[in-house]
Amino acid sequence: MPFDLTTAMSGIEFLERTSSTVRVQNVVQLSLAPAFLLAGIGAVMNVMTNRLIWVANRIERILAAEESETAGDLLDELPALEKRRAHAQRAVMLSTASALTISIVIALLFVSAFVTTPLGTLVAFTWIVTMALLVAGLGSFVMETRTAAKRNRERMRKLHRRR
Repeated sequence: MPFDLTTAMSGIEFLERTSSTVRVQNVVQLSLAPAFLLAGIGAVMNVMTNRLIWVANRIERILAAEESETAGDLLDELPALEKRRAHAQRAVMLSTASALTISIVIALLFVSAFVTTPLGTLVAFTWIVTMALLVAGLGSFVMETRTAAKRNRERMRKLHRRR
C-alpha cells in the first residue's frame, strides 16, 4: 500500500483537534447537563419499575386466588390493575427510550468536538426527541398514578357504603 500524504495529513489534523485538553474540558462541561438528566431519568425509572412490579405481582396473586376459587371481590380490581400495568409499562418503555436518546446526545457532543462535520442540528433534534419521550413517559406515569388513586377512592366509597 503506497503512502498517501492526504490521509497522513488528515490523521495529523485529527490528532491536533483531539489533543486539546481545553476542548475536551469544554465537551465534558457541555455533557454534564445531559448526564445529570440521565441520572434523573434513572431515578424516576426506578420508581416506575417498582410500581410496575407491584402491579404485576398483585395481578398474579389475584389470578392465583381465582384458580383456587378464593378470589372473591379481588377480581373487581383486575381491570384497574391491568390499566395501571399498561400505563406503567408504557412509562418505563418511553423513559428507557429517552435515556437511550440522551446517551446519544452525549456521544454526539463528544464526536462533534473532534470532527469537522457540523452536528449541531442533529444534537438539537436528538435533544428534542429525548424531551418528547421523557414527557410522554412522565405523562404515562401520571396516568398510572391517577388510575391507582381513582381505584382507591372507589374502594373507600364502597367501604363506607357497607358501614
